[in-house]
Order: sequence, then structure tokens, then C-alpha cells
Amino acid sequence: MKKIILSIDGMTCSACSNGLEKYLNKQNGIKNASVNLVMANATIEYDETLLTKDMLEEFVKQAGFKSLGEFKEINLESKNNTEKVKFIIFTVLAIFLMYVSMGHMMNLPEIPFLSPHKEPINYMICLLVLTACFIIYGFDILKNGYKNLIHKTPNMDTLVGMGVIVCTLYSIYNMIAVFNGEHNQVMNLYFESAAIIIYFIKLGRYIDGISKDKTKEAIQKLVKITPNSAIIKVDGKEKQVTLDEIKKGDIVVCKPGEKIAVDGEIILGSTHLDESFITGESKPIEKEVGNKVIAGSLNYDGYIEYRAEKIGKESTVSEIVKLVVEASNTKPKIAKIADKVSGYFVPVVIAIAIITFIVYLIMGQGFETAIITFVTVLVVACPCSLGLATPLAVIVSEGLCASNGILIKKSEILESAQKVNTIIFDKTGTLTYGKLKISEIKNYSGIKELNNNVKGNKLQISNSEIEEKQLDSKIKERELLQLVGSIESKSNHPISKAFTDYLTEKKIKILDVKEFENIPGLGIKGIICNGEDENQEILLGNYKLLEKYKIENNHESDERELAEKGNSIIYVVKDRKIIALIGVNDIVRENTKNVIKQLSEKNIETVMLTGDNEQTAQKIADEIGISKVIANALPDKKANMVKDLKKDNKFIMFCGDGINDSPALASADIGVSVNSGTDIAMDSSDVILTKNDLGSILNLIDISKKTITIIKQNLFWAFFYNCLMIPIAIGALKPIGIALNPMFASLAMVMSSITVILNTLRLKRKNK
Repeated sequence: MKKIILSIDGMTCSACSNGLEKYLNKQNGIKNASVNLVMANATIEYDETLLTKDMLEEFVKQAGFKSLGEFKEINLESKNNTEKVKFIIFTVLAIFLMYVSMGHMMNLPEIPFLSPHKEPINYMICLLVLTACFIIYGFDILKNGYKNLIHKTPNMDTLVGMGVIVCTLYSIYNMIAVFNGEHNQVMNLYFESAAIIIYFIKLGRYIDGISKDKTKEAIQKLVKITPNSAIIKVDGKEKQVTLDEIKKGDIVVCKPGEKIAVDGEIILGSTHLDESFITGESKPIEKEVGNKVIAGSLNYDGYIEYRAEKIGKESTVSEIVKLVVEASNTKPKIAKIADKVSGYFVPVVIAIAIITFIVYLIMGQGFETAIITFVTVLVVACPCSLGLATPLAVIVSEGLCASNGILIKKSEILESAQKVNTIIFDKTGTLTYGKLKISEIKNYSGIKELNNNVKGNKLQISNSEIEEKQLDSKIKERELLQLVGSIESKSNHPISKAFTDYLTEKKIKILDVKEFENIPGLGIKGIICNGEDENQEILLGNYKLLEKYKIENNHESDERELAEKGNSIIYVVKDRKIIALIGVNDIVRENTKNVIKQLSEKNIETVMLTGDNEQTAQKIADEIGISKVIANALPDKKANMVKDLKKDNKFIMFCGDGINDSPALASADIGVSVNSGTDIAMDSSDVILTKNDLGSILNLIDISKKTITIIKQNLFWAFFYNCLMIPIAIGALKPIGIALNPMFASLAMVMSSITVILNTLRLKRKNK
């Protein structure tokens, strides 16, 4: 299966997006299609052996819309400027049209040659020409309405189109009557109603467009954060190229004050980079040879050369944009309910309008009254606000999350995060920074060598002999850490960095490693090749690793001693003998204690689930305020623990580093990954915290609650508006002198949409 995101033109309301979505999902070869009204695109998962991009675009065309090709970036300015100019011109025309058609009713000075009483022919032709201009301006509305009616998916455009056509045809009919001598019919022209309906619809869409564009600003900023050009080295000489010309493996130069052009790895020089747009870390981060760089980072003070690794769509920024766009194309359950209702809404409104027309004729109200009431019902019930109620709130919330360093892969998370009552945290790299340092080494290699020389009686070794041999061992500590660091350099666990940092700091060469193997939840192993002693098998891990390989452990007291000091413990085994015990220490994240406290105040239970030993885990838990600790947990045990808690009606969020925690992340109701760095598109998690700040979890829960509240309010007002206005349009309040005509109906419809927009934008204000 392949996934593609197509930009769609011509969608105006939820009935449009629903109709297109249904049509696409009916096609053979399409596994799933999701259409986003606000982003104006469609995410389609399809069988590439059966369908091509051209065939998908043809399906879009058949459904009555136009594909603008594959989604690449958000470009707002040129479209906005064109729409703005058109809107200004037609605003002037609308004012002039209203003055000509209704000025005499308000005793305003008449334009002599356009007087309906003195110059009826000029008056009618003027209204007809102006209305024709508006029909051309809103021809897309009429066209889409017709196409959707033909495809049996009537939408808002269908309602508006029917109203405009009926008004125009009825006015032309009366205009012909005037030409035939029935001059009193000049007062029964409704050209201005048809024109102003289109104007107000365009007004609503113009306002909608502005608000929708504002919700895309966070994505647009990411798209524009990378530079347009860069300098690469070709045959030792510098050459300026565009980003599209950079290829994987190219050597890119970045000087002070410039931005990193593509993701890569530094091969020369050192500097400080500002990566705050990804990590949220305000302080510049020191970077040197071997470190990764992210496109868009600002180089403060150093000259560096780096090898291009991820370009174009593979870059971190592109991955983030893709995640945000794809997330906005998924729908929470509450949105699906609204979509289903709006799908039935338009046909019901058409039926109500037709029945009203017939009833008015039967009651003897006259054809003119019946036709105007018919048009008013169609226009006032346009489901614009209903179509905007959910998707606009979702997009605004997605933008809020992105600006707060929270990347959501599915918009369902915005609905479900508020339900979380239990959060399970991994320890290393999640509750702690994962920046481990070697704190203490118990080196047994010397003692082992001495024991080998004392035949079967190691207990008779004197203290002085042990101390002397340990003194010899300390000389070998550099070699010991070289062995350990070389194996650890092949791992991506946070503990590994403590050893690779040591080797880098001490400028110790990393030895070649063969047959490296990761043993989930236990440790790692590999064979060291250093030229002198080939095939040295090294095992590194916890005490369970010793049990797996049936290695005798005589150092449990030392392990307890190190664990009581808050160390994570690593046994070092060479040729199936323990040669060292290493303790590494970690630092709790700065705001972890405060986050745990606030979660507790929200009645959310917190649990620490870690593969570390019990003493170390409990020490960290006591420090930050977590009461429930599960230690010595293998990856599969973490997943089973999540499943067990879910059986107790717990709604589980699991927060881990996205590496060893994949099973648990996938098993939880919501999986949250931290420490993503440049590996932004981890498959196991639903949410990625790019700032590596656990406070983002609190933000996510708060945004989720506010989003659902806003969506419910929007849906209430949208349904309330229609329940209120349709009876008024039918004429329920005529006995007390309150009635609507098509112009005021269209204005009321626009106001309902504006209400939804303003209510949704409260999300942004609440975030400040």
C-alpha cells in the first residue's frame, strides 16, 4: 500500500468533503481516504499495483472537484492577494447594487437614469448586468452545486445554487413581463437577492480562508525555516547551490550566522547551534565532529562542514510537516458524527424547502411569496458553520500542539488525551535526561587473574595481595572502558552515550566490533577485534543477562552498594567471566517533580516502569514523587503491564524513549515518545515531544480538554442556529411581523459561520 496527499480545489463545506471522501472510498484499489476541508487536501492510501496518481486525480474530478497535484507546501500569499482584490471590487459593486435596487425604498436620492419608476428599462438592465457579474464571480458555487447534485452528494453549494438560479429566473420572468407592458412587475425583481446571496457566501468564505490560513501558520513557518541555498564543496572548492541540488553524501559548509541546509553529520569543526524550533531548548547546543545537525538550525559561532544525510522529504522538518498534515487529515469520533449528520442535512433541507413551497401555494399565498420563501429556506440553512465546527478546531489545536513541541500523528488523540487517568513512565531518558555519566567502577579483572593462579583456594588471598592486584587493575581501567565503549558504540540506548562520551573525551580509539547483538531488556554483546587478541566476546548488561548465560555472580553485594547510590548497574563479562561492575548515574529532568505533582492534582495516577534494578528505580521514584514502581521489567513485560492496567478500566498513556519501549508504546491507548531528536517519525508512538519536556504532557491534556469543549460548543451553536432559523425562514414568526428574505438569510448564514470561527479562535487566546 502507498499513501499520497493530494491538494483539492472546490470544497466549500463538510458536505463537499464528506461526498468526496465517500466517493473515493467506494473505488476499487483505495484502502482508505480521508478528506480535510480546512487543509483542502485528501490523504489516500491505495494499492499501487492497481492505481496510479493520475487515476486518483481522475476519481477526484469525477466527484466534482479538482486535484491540484501532490501536497508539497502551504502557499498562501498569492491566492490571498487575488481573493482580496476581487472581494474589494465586488464589495463596491454590492453597495452600488443595493443602492440602485433598494435606495428608493429608504427615501435616498435616486440616480435619475436608473430610477425604477422613471427609467424602468435602464433600471432592469443595470440590475441584470450587475447580477450577471456576481454570477460569474460565484460561478464556482453554481458549478460545484450542480456537480454534487448530479453525483447524489448535494452540499451547501447545491442549496445556494438552487436559490440563486430560482431568484434569477423568476426575476427574468418578471423582467419580460415589464417589456410586455406589465410595468407594475418592476417591483417584483429579485436580482439583488441572487447577487447579494453570492456576495455574502463569498464574504463568509473570504473570512473562513483568512482564519484557516492563520491555523496553518505553524506549518508554514516550518516549511520556510530552511535556507533557500547552501555552499557545498566540490573538488575542494566552495560552490553555492540551491537546496534541490544537494545530494546525499555532499559535503556542505556552514559559516557563523548561517542556517543548516539539510540534516547531516559534522565531519569538520565545532560550533554552537540554535535548535529551539525543534527541541525547545533556548540555549545554543555545542556540536562537534560526529554530532548530527538538523536543517533550519542557526549556526552561532563556528565554521563546520557536514555530510548531507537527509534531504528533501526525508529531512526532520519535512517529516514534522508531513506528520502535522497527516494528523489533521484524521478525524476524531465527534467529527465523524458531525460529518454523518451534515451528510443527511442538505437533502433534508431541500425537502423542507420544496414542501414549504407547495404548502404556500396550496394556502393561496401566491407564487411570488412561495418562491421567495423557498429560496430563503435554502439559503438560511446552508451548513457552513456545521462544516467548520470540528475541522477548524482540530487544525487550530494541531497548530497549538506543534508550537508547543507536541507532534500528534492522529487527531483522535485530541479527543482521547482528556480521558487519560493513568500515565506510565519509562525511567532512563524519560523521567531522567538519559545523559548518564560513569560514576564508579568495580574492576575484578586483576582478582580473577590472581584467583586463576591460586589453585582452588581463592579465599586465602590476602588483603595486601588484593590491593596490590587492584592497583594493577586500575592501570588497565582505560583498556576496560575501551572494550566496553567499543561495544556500547553500536547501541542506541541512553546508557551507551556515557561510554562513547568517555571515549571521545579521553580520545580513546573505538575498536572494531563483530557480531554485535542487542538482547532486549538484558543487554548487548559483541566480539572485539584489536589485533592482539582476536575474538574476545564481551557481554554487557544487568543481572538477568548473567542468568540467561548461566554465569556465576559473586558480586551481588557490590551491586546493592552501587544501586543504593542511585546507579544503573552494568555487568561486564569477558569470555563468560565477570571482569567488572560499572555504575552509571543519571540526572532527573528539571521539571519532572512538578509535572508529577500536577498530574496527581488532576487525579491522574503515575507509574514508573523500568528495566533497571529495584533500588535505583525506587530512589528516583522517591525523589520525584511516584509511589508505584515496577522494576526489572523486560520490554514484553512492559507491554503486558499496560494491557493489565487497561483491563481495570484504566485509560493508559505510556511515555518512553521510543527505542526499547516500542511494545508498550503500541499497547497503550496513547503512546508518547520523548528524546526523538532527528528520528522524528517513530512508528510506535502516537505523540512525539520534540522539546523533550514532560510538561508538554500537561499541555496536551489541557489542549485536548479545551478542544473538545470548543467543538461541542461549535456543534451546539451550528445546530441551534439551524433549528432556530429554518422555522423563521418558513414563516413561523410572520404572525408577529418577523420575516426573512433571501438577502438577510444569507447574512444570517454568514454570521453563524463567523460565530463558529471566533469561538474556535478562543483556543489560541486560552493558550497564551
